[in-house]
Amino acid sequence: MKHQSPEISDCIRNGQSVLGIELGSTRIKAVLIGEKAKPLATGSFTWENSFVDGCWTYALEDVWAGLQACFADLQTQVSSTCGLRIQKLKAFGVSGMMHGYLALDADGNLLTPFRTWRNTITAEASRELTDLFQFPIPQRWSVAHLHQAVLNREEHVGRIAQITTLAGLVHWKLSGENVLGIGEASGMFPVDSAAAGFRADLLSAYDTHVSGQGLPWCLADLLPAVRLAGEKAGVLTEAGARLLDPSGELEAGAPCCPPEGDAGTGMVATNSVEEQTGNVSAGTSVFAMLVLDRELSRAHPEIDRVTTPDGKPVGMVHANNCTSDLNAWMTLFGEVLTECRGGGTPDELFETLLPLALQGDADCGGLLSYGYVSGEHLTGFEEGRPLLVRSAESRFTLANLMRAHLFSSLCALRMGLDVLIKEEGVSLKEIRGHGGFFKAPGVGQHIMAAATGVPVSVLATAGEGGAWGMALLAAYAVREDRPQTLPDFLRGVFAEGMGQPLTAGEAESQGFERYLQRYRQGLPIERAAVEALA
Repeated sequence: MKHQSPEISDCIRNGQSVLGIELGSTRIKAVLIGEKAKPLATGSFTWENSFVDGCWTYALEDVWAGLQACFADLQTQVSSTCGLRIQKLKAFGVSGMMHGYLALDADGNLLTPFRTWRNTITAEASRELTDLFQFPIPQRWSVAHLHQAVLNREEHVGRIAQITTLAGLVHWKLSGENVLGIGEASGMFPVDSAAAGFRADLLSAYDTHVSGQGLPWCLADLLPAVRLAGEKAGVLTEAGARLLDPSGELEAGAPCCPPEGDAGTGMVATNSVEEQTGNVSAGTSVFAMLVLDRELSRAHPEIDRVTTPDGKPVGMVHANNCTSDLNAWMTLFGEVLTECRGGGTPDELFETLLPLALQGDADCGGLLSYGYVSGEHLTGFEEGRPLLVRSAESRFTLANLMRAHLFSSLCALRMGLDVLIKEEGVSLKEIRGHGGFFKAPGVGQHIMAAATGVPVSVLATAGEGGAWGMALLAAYAVREDRPQTLPDFLRGVFAEGMGQPLTAGEAESQGFERYLQRYRQGLPIERAAVEALA
């Protein structure tokens, strides 16, 4: 058994550690931090969405089983390194994939399978609400899913008592409080930062718009309460403690911070909550968050208008597809190795193959990839078909293949960023990256810098991602210096800096521009594949 320092052991033994949990698209992760906000231990559980009856979803039983397995894994690590068990927490917080649709009846029962952010089945509702509100309502947003159900005259609509997100549902089950952090709430329905709540004028507009449908509810009655970062949001109840830790070791009573979405935790984990800062979270999906110093001039369908966890306006570019197709290719390469009796772990494959991307031709040698496992709203696709396209003259090498997949994973993102930077004149000096895309040292950083044309920095804790960001928000909620702002709190956490930003060379940037042009020109190929391969 490895032994941690006495300070770390005392922190855990005395109930001074803080827990952050994030339900991501491929992993549920827990991070335990100490008094200096450094990770003490982690736990995880791997899961995957399913495509059932035309809908991307996760089964709720997998949510609870995954949470328990994740916390048990954390306990195992703490036990092996410290000889202790987590019995008491100073604070905790939970985050999850933003957006989506979880509709519950008056008894808290789920009325329809969880509809995740990945679905592109609400185009009609998205257009109608955007026109009604004069505010962009993306297909992913909870109100778009709700309104599409109204338009479809789905049977469950009249029985809805509550709608929430995945983070909101888990927080409610653990604490009994039906609340959301303002950043997460801003991906359900437009918020008013000054009032720290949902926009009353748009709530009223919606109720008027559907007044002829005979609905037994007003929209405001269905939505969670909204809280700012730093505010309390209940405590871990006895039932919540048993749900998280069926062994009975974890005590109830720990204060909860408001639940947030993975966009908000990404901003916190990269210290990107101040005006003119920006970050990119890249994994199964990819999104960039640019904190604005002014409102945008008009509504753009490519841009989500959301907020930081403390309520500042943010322009968000979200692409549904990032590394899923690359991961599928890596699985294939693993099978090849197994058949050749070489073997190799997934981590070894990524560590070996991804760096080859930096040796490929600047424009990927003429290869073209579309990693559209699902639809992609930024390019107008409600469905996707993963494709690899090349001509006879293309340089079909392993290095170019790796580079093409990585470039392709960022093309839709770049198209959205062009709206913010080129059309709206948003100023951005640096992008801070986190998520699985950046785990191979230097590779994701180089590719992102080439794709965005902006210097990119990556934290040493980039792999910890949103669960660490959630733990920081929980620690902020129980800070001793109560007037301290979230930016001030994070400056203390990040006193040692983010590491040196990397700027792409001119040849790399020009190579991406050529690839992006090929990507735009090839979109009819993707359209034909969607139509031909039903």
